[in-house]
Amino acid sequence: MHPLPNAIDKVFTPHATVPLSRALLLTAMAGGMGWGIRGQYGHETGAMIAGVLVSTVLVMLFASRFSTLEAARAIAWTTIAISFGGCMTYGQTVGLTHDLPLIGHTQALRWGLLGLFLKGGIWIGFGGVALGMALGGKTYRPGELALLLGAMILLMFIGIRLLNHPFDPENHLLPKLYFSDHWVWEPDQELKPRAEKWGGLLLALLGMWAYAGLHRQDGLAARMGLWGVLAGGLGFSGGQSLQAFHAWHPEWFQEGFLARLDTHLNWWNIMETSFGLIFGALLAAGLWLNRHRIAQPGATHNEPYPSRSLELVLLGLYLLVLASWSFQDFATLDSFADLAITMGMIPFIAVAAGRCWPLWICLPVTLLPIAGKTIKHMVYDQKLMEWGLGWALLGIIPMALALLLSFYWAETRRLEANGLSFCRGLLVVNSLTYYLLNFAFFHFPKPLLYPGDWMSMERWTSRSPNHIVFTLCLLGLIGGALLARSEKEPNPAPPSNS
Repeated sequence: MHPLPNAIDKVFTPHATVPLSRALLLTAMAGGMGWGIRGQYGHETGAMIAGVLVSTVLVMLFASRFSTLEAARAIAWTTIAISFGGCMTYGQTVGLTHDLPLIGHTQALRWGLLGLFLKGGIWIGFGGVALGMALGGKTYRPGELALLLGAMILLMFIGIRLLNHPFDPENHLLPKLYFSDHWVWEPDQELKPRAEKWGGLLLALLGMWAYAGLHRQDGLAARMGLWGVLAGGLGFSGGQSLQAFHAWHPEWFQEGFLARLDTHLNWWNIMETSFGLIFGALLAAGLWLNRHRIAQPGATHNEPYPSRSLELVLLGLYLLVLASWSFQDFATLDSFADLAITMGMIPFIAVAAGRCWPLWICLPVTLLPIAGKTIKHMVYDQKLMEWGLGWALLGIIPMALALLLSFYWAETRRLEANGLSFCRGLLVVNSLTYYLLNFAFFHFPKPLLYPGDWMSMERWTSRSPNHIVFTLCLLGLIGGALLARSEKEPNPAPPSNS
């Protein structure tokens, strides 16, 4: 055993069932690989990759006594909620910290990092609240969630109106709190400012947090929401600090090892991977500190489930809408779906009401747009694979496997059994699936099999460094899944002052 993890565990985990060091490491790897892969796919559906990987690790480690259905519901809710932030624009916010004309402009740097902290905090804050709602023992009924999500959509419109208006670039009228390109920083440039939505999402998040934490007295949801804000805020601003440092200090990368390394680094993907590493670890720390608030497993659903045929019909309709939104241009659908919460409303409620929907979110629903975008990129945009082979390897086989596994786990006996086996299998399957799809999206960078390859960098491409990181994360996640064990004792009671 290494001394540092032992020291951490002795300080923070006198009676912990899950060592803090293990939780930090596994969720950091899940977040790093998931968010780094998200960068190739973008937006709401890309963020769900990190959501499903991180939440699977957390449920596997901290709620292994839950049934498969309870575990899948927690993973699915967290995955959907983390997608909400994908509708925010952030590219120009990142640009404030490292664009060439702004190098040396300290105020722009600070403002950009503040904006990234705010947007990252909102993004992961939703996931923190949803994770707490699923693990805290409160029963959230479908009708109740419909009203909550409807109120969140209303709050989003109000927040956009209050905080993200006026927006009239032609007359140089922008909101007072604006974190994209602004003439304040570049007064003589022709800019193309982007409409921001963070104000609407902020009010929606506050509404969700207040309902669960204050109205329903869900202590875990309230605390994990705050940890999510901290995790996302520090993750986004911390990850971008690395990319900004590279832009602000080019002299560090002009000679020696760093100069050779710099020619192969995709700094944007490094930022995204670092974002995931940080937010995953901090979310794990928050859940570890609040592990005594995780409910004991048991029936939290006291209403009749809908028939599976009804769930299947709803799944077919939703996948059709999801595919149309992801791959077609329908102005009416886009204006509705681009608010993100609107697209997440039906599956969030269906996960609470149904027995199959939690499994479908964990597997085929999250996978569909990622597989589709990989096919589009490899077969049609880059023409790197023949269409029959591309469709088979990148779409049909992964989707068929995801659907078969979801129906396998939906069998009543397995659905009601202990969820540890489900979490372990889900983590291995999803980690491999998204790693391999991203490997194709990376144009199959040459595997670096010998130590000399790592040191000489002669065979490296611009994707090699991140591919190495993703490979290490994949191996760690598979190892963590194989070694995971069920908790044998209840969560320890909290200290009197916790």
